[in-house]
Amino acid sequence: MRIFRNMALAMLILTSALIIFVCSYFNYQIGPVSKNNTLKTVVIEKGGISDIANTLKENNLIRDETMFKVYVKLTGKTNLKASTYELSENMGVKKIVEILESGNDYNPDEVKITFKEGINMRKIASLISENTNNSEEDVYNLLKDDEYLDELIASYWFITDDIKNSKIYYSLEGYLYPDTYIFMNKDVSVKEIFKKMLDEMNDKLTPYKEKFNNSDLSIHEILTLSSIVELEGASSSDRNGVAGVFYNRLNSDMTLGSDVTTYYGIKLDMSERDLTKAELNDCNNYNTRCSTFKSLPVSPICIASIESIEAVLEPTEHDYYYFVADKNKKTYFTKTYEEHLDMVSKLKEEGLFFEY
Repeated sequence: MRIFRNMALAMLILTSALIIFVCSYFNYQIGPVSKNNTLKTVVIEKGGISDIANTLKENNLIRDETMFKVYVKLTGKTNLKASTYELSENMGVKKIVEILESGNDYNPDEVKITFKEGINMRKIASLISENTNNSEEDVYNLLKDDEYLDELIASYWFITDDIKNSKIYYSLEGYLYPDTYIFMNKDVSVKEIFKKMLDEMNDKLTPYKEKFNNSDLSIHEILTLSSIVELEGASSSDRNGVAGVFYNRLNSDMTLGSDVTTYYGIKLDMSERDLTKAELNDCNNYNTRCSTFKSLPVSPICIASIESIEAVLEPTEHDYYYFVADKNKKTYFTKTYEEHLDMVSKLKEEGLFFEY
């Protein structure tokens, strides 16, 4: 009797071990092939589960074709849709099957354009020209279309007659929200592109509508100052503090003294070259380094992030008039120009000075 009990116990242990081994082996085989999350474009043709398994195996997205088919049969998820997918080796069978079962509306003609924070209208026009069937001139011509601008003023609460000032280089500078946008194909019009960007700006600004209305600055002025903070504060971890410096300068009848406005005034990017003394002192409608220029530029100089807009709506109150950020984005605020120069010298000596 004891022998039978021992044999039964041994069989139970052996069976349990076998079940554990099979389950572990199965889980391993349907798990991710690797940790690589790089997306691969894979075309799943119409056909049976075996055909799909072969395609996935050929692209190194599954470990074993048989185990893939077993998983599909066990889960009953056999309605896998033909299409073009973006899949990666770190997904595993479960995730891949979920994606194939859901299907998608893959469009091979789809156009994706990323407009980054801090870029100006010249770069926007360039990106549109590079990615669509529109030219840069198409962009600039639309920006000069009075009828179109009037339509926008009537459609969006944050767009006012300020954009029609003849001194402005590009009417919608600073009003198009930075983000990645997807369009059906290269035939998308500039109007359609701008509509998406303006709709996104509307979504981003609407929660702050009351703050805009309560500000001493107009919406146009807030977006203008936000664009300066975007470029000047890009190397800083304290945009609210940077905004506070500019408010102090405006309230003290000082020039903003911002290099980024000087570059914009002569239609150059800071990465292109250093400015000449004549260019630094050129008193146009944007150059806040000009000694007689004691206000904001006539328009924004780039598209700002919501963080920079928030900083202008909620600036830090302090009594500083200068700032400099180091390589680690730590910002140092000072009250006088002499203190500012000393701080710059100190950062240079310590190898911490940030240079564009």
